[in-house]
Amino acid sequence: MNVQFKKGVLELCVLALTVRKDRYGYELVNSISEKFEIAEGSVYPLLRRLTQEGYFSTYLVESTEGPPRKYYQLTERGRAYVSALVAEWKTFSRGVDQLIEEGIGSEEG
Repeated sequence: MNVQFKKGVLELCVLALTVRKDRYGYELVNSISEKFEIAEGSVYPLLRRLTQEGYFSTYLVESTEGPPRKYYQLTERGRAYVSALVAEWKTFSRGVDQLIEEGIGSEEG
């Protein structure tokens, strides 16, 4: 998959996965990797940036499997941001689907 395309979608995926429950970095990497291939190192800088921009707060939880895990929790600002991104994504993806259908129809499917 195109790297630039994946980078743009990664932020939305990370935010969406944290709407219902707080997550730690490696958990996010695993969840996303089940759907499409990503470099583990691409998620952590994104989490840092989203935290600095006020979309996440963080807290540590002790782990029996090593050092404490840093969990990411959406802030109110983060919840508003993910809602806006999801609305944009739905409009965008619907438009792309319509253009694909118009261009190639059901030849590829």
